[in-house]
Amino acid sequence: MKKFRLLAFLMMLSFVFVLAGCMEGMSDDTSSEEDTEAEAEADAEVEAPETEEGDEVVNIGFSGPLSGPAAFYGERSLNGMKLAVEEINESGGFEIDDQSYKLNLVPLDDKYLPNETAANAKRLVQEDQTPIIYSPHSGGIKAMQVFNEQENFLIGAYTSEPGVTAEGNELTVRIPPRYDGYMEPFTDYTMERFGNKIAALPTASQYGKDWSEHLLPHWEEEGGEVVYDASIDFSKETDFFTTVTNALENDPDVLFIGGPSEPTAKLAKQARELGFEGGFIIMDQAKLDEMRKIVGEETYDMFEGSVGVTPLVDSEYPGTDQFVETYREEHDEDPGSEAGFHYVSVYIFMEAMKAAGTVDDPTAIRSHIQAGLEQLPEDKEVYSIPEIGDDGGFKTGLSMAAVEDGEIVSIEVEE
Repeated sequence: MKKFRLLAFLMMLSFVFVLAGCMEGMSDDTSSEEDTEAEAEADAEVEAPETEEGDEVVNIGFSGPLSGPAAFYGERSLNGMKLAVEEINESGGFEIDDQSYKLNLVPLDDKYLPNETAANAKRLVQEDQTPIIYSPHSGGIKAMQVFNEQENFLIGAYTSEPGVTAEGNELTVRIPPRYDGYMEPFTDYTMERFGNKIAALPTASQYGKDWSEHLLPHWEEEGGEVVYDASIDFSKETDFFTTVTNALENDPDVLFIGGPSEPTAKLAKQARELGFEGGFIIMDQAKLDEMRKIVGEETYDMFEGSVGVTPLVDSEYPGTDQFVETYREEHDEDPGSEAGFHYVSVYIFMEAMKAAGTVDDPTAIRSHIQAGLEQLPEDKEVYSIPEIGDDGGFKTGLSMAAVEDGEIVSIEVEE
């Protein structure tokens, strides 16, 4: 009997230790998840504006990649908005009918996932009453367009995808120029310089698919041949050896690549390391100056023969130099076009609110967006925007650049 009781006691004691270990493991897992979420929230924190008696605060939402492979892109988009908001608030904000307002930026991480963008947008509208929500990727923009008119908020759409304004959504403003104007000059330049065989390796996002659906048929119409057509999920893949090797086995003259600057740069570098000597067509989301820094090069030799959009630091608009200088002081790096366009758009939306006489009626703000553009101070013209179309798209001129002899060369594009 004593032996039986001892055995029972030992078995119960073992069970208690096992249970305690499981609970500790669960606690560790939960703690890890909470830490990860806390880090993501910390990345998105923006200092609330200092207000004086009588000030009211207008919340502006942002849902973009602040973690993962596209975080570099998302953070720089957000940085442009932060700079504009800080300048506006430090200058005293703005007034409508003797009421003073300050802007408050409310950013959330969506990890570049459209379903996360949609969830963030609902949260921003319900919890923060944001009349405007920005997104810097077409998948997220299209996810919000399913319900933004019903939920009554404006989308600040940072994408060159023509479709986001072609669908007739009345509460969407597309900020950068449409990308379809680049198809002809990009094709002409690379085909003439390198040859007519192209391999496509763009990002697997909706944006990458849309670019491919425009570029590849045009390439073939011009007498070119598509020798390889694939895409890369930058949110999951970090080593592109197999995909690039398969593409190069088809002996392409040109590689079509693109997505956020960081993974695009690494993809181009790996192609060079595997012996590719041709040219690159680079989607407008990736920026040549950022790509050069990411691979740690002093010159553009690695990207010889590339065509893409002109880096902001090589552009000449009335407010560009001052913006670049201020941005460098704030972040100790050069700004890209995503920072510049987000910056200028915040000022345009603010001026549209003033022209509309309201901060919380998205329809009225949208209908006064052209008036907002016309009131934009010249020193804030980081880009020159002649007009905003009836569809809500900024009509900004196309800027194309190529790498020749290791240097950036601007190429004029006929509109």
